[in-house]
Amino acid sequence: MKNSFKYAKIIIGTLIGIDLLVWGIILFPTHRLAGKDSALYFLDVGQGDSSLAMLSGGIKMLIDGGRPNGMLQENLEKILSINDRYIDLVMISHPQLDHFGGLVEILKNYKVGAVLTSNQVAEQSAWQELERIVKEKKIRRIILAAGDKIKYQDSQFDILSPRNSDIAKDINDLSLVTILNSGGIKAFFGGDISAGKERQLANLYDVNVDVLKVSHHGSRFSSDSVFLKEASPEVSVIETGKNSYGHPTKEALGRLANSSSQIYRTDRDGIIKLVFNNDRLKLYSVR
Repeated sequence: MKNSFKYAKIIIGTLIGIDLLVWGIILFPTHRLAGKDSALYFLDVGQGDSSLAMLSGGIKMLIDGGRPNGMLQENLEKILSINDRYIDLVMISHPQLDHFGGLVEILKNYKVGAVLTSNQVAEQSAWQELERIVKEKKIRRIILAAGDKIKYQDSQFDILSPRNSDIAKDINDLSLVTILNSGGIKAFFGGDISAGKERQLANLYDVNVDVLKVSHHGSRFSSDSVFLKEASPEVSVIETGKNSYGHPTKEALGRLANSSSQIYRTDRDGIIKLVFNNDRLKLYSVR
């Protein structure tokens, strides 16, 4: 599985939780056209996180939305057809502006099946605006926590963290942490979790994955060497843009390089597309 990434087995899973199967008809309309390929897009939204999972069968799940800078909608318009204005699921890892800000525009302009979050909230006006739109448009909001398993056909999305009872000094360590699993291939999404949280999860779970969304934009406080040894990602993607934090840092890049992972960055490579078909993975840059 760790040979050439071009021939790696395949990744991805998307959802609908064990507890959420009742929403199947609402979230997954029956008029979809079945597709052969699944794809994962790491979006170029500047200094922020946003990824789009598209499963065979046409299911779309948006994970985070970057800042309120209009770039998320520009990305989606490059990927989706002009008449495609439906997103099944929107997951927000945690309520920080560089992860949810761009979703306000999307919730206004697209029809969304459900919004998935942890039990974390924020006092920011942008977060309050997001909550207002969700209520106004009667979008279902579903709270996820460690142990939840969300399924669609042969794909599964495992929630590793946080537990509803968790507390942390840093809201980053309360990010929703998920592993998408499809056909034996896995992808890890950890929001902005720290090195300490990465080590904790590596001790609790099997975190061996094929694709890693690098936590906290390549901060020196994440991409822990112990975690990376356990994760052993073949492909690592850093979602970042112009910033004053020094992301991605040389420390994080060094640890990722030492793990023998192939590193891609949205600030240099633009939208990064991974396509899965017949147990093969192909990578493209979308401009």
